[in-house]
Amino acid sequence: METDTQERLSAQIEGRVQGVGFRNFTQMRARQLGVTGWVRNEQDGSVRLEAEGPRAALEELLEAVHEGPRMAQVESVEAEWAGANDEYEGFRVRR
Repeated sequence: METDTQERLSAQIEGRVQGVGFRNFTQMRARQLGVTGWVRNEQDGSVRLEAEGPRAALEELLEAVHEGPRMAQVESVEAEWAGANDEYEGFRVRR
């Protein structure tokens, strides 16, 4: 029986977030938290994150991407919340 409502987190992360292991960092953290979705580099130099799972786990993931891996320098994170669509299996890095 599920006790936590599933939600969707969409986030755009800006700063020095490409070429520093940000996607792998995000994937590892998302898998630890048991959320599904994907992360990818955008052409404008930002990183896009789409994830679904319990609100508490997504909030932890959001907190993690505010920090990023050691070499990253996160300048801003724009996050939007919505209801989950249950469209993802696992969490992956999109290229």
